[in-house]
Amino acid sequence: MTHFAKQQPDELPLVSAAFLTRTAIAIGILVALTIVISIAGRWLGERIALAGHTDSIEAVSIGIGEDRITLPANVIRFERQRRSGPAERVDLYATWPEMAGYGAENRKRFSDIRLSAGLLFMQISQSTMSRDMSGRLEPIYSHLFDGEGQAYNYGLTLHRMRKETGYGDEVFFTAPRPGKPDYVVRCLLPRAAEDSTTGDCQRDIHIGRDLSVLYRFSSTHLSEWQHIDDEIARFLEARLDPAG
Repeated sequence: MTHFAKQQPDELPLVSAAFLTRTAIAIGILVALTIVISIAGRWLGERIALAGHTDSIEAVSIGIGEDRITLPANVIRFERQRRSGPAERVDLYATWPEMAGYGAENRKRFSDIRLSAGLLFMQISQSTMSRDMSGRLEPIYSHLFDGEGQAYNYGLTLHRMRKETGYGDEVFFTAPRPGKPDYVVRCLLPRAAEDSTTGDCQRDIHIGRDLSVLYRFSSTHLSEWQHIDDEIARFLEARLDPAG
């Protein structure tokens, strides 16, 4: 009978095959996790940097009531609204005066609150009233003004509201426009220019078949009231589908 000699302790291999196998598997798992974490980190970093914005200019076609409007994704404010199809409303933002959506070249203006006065905010929805803000001047607002208006800058007239109307410190500005109804905008003026916000002034207009556009801007841009009104209407009407 042949007897196999037992290996002495000092003759055993220092590292067993099983240990090497387990180590290789562990290293493989760590490498895979490192890759996943790296990819996820880059993705998360990009998401944090964008903070809900997108620089995509992919066309998004949205139907609201009887109207259809096609917009680049980077002017649509909320991610959940950046999909084609029917919607109750869509919220937009754009730089002023460029009327441009979010992009690498202007990201600070969207992310730095100190620069937010350089943005316009718009909300498009189906009209709930037959008249826009200009159309409501004579039948509604003029009866709520507290006395005569006061001459203001930029061709505007300032109107304060009667206390019982509930408008608080808000004021209205009006201005005549040749061949058009008078301009009307509602503002809460800051005590100092540096306290201005993007929501200081708001106005609504009608476009398309049955759309209402409520837009907001900083009171620091009141001198450009006519330009802002014209550009917003032009920007949006150019993107309406004439067929609906």
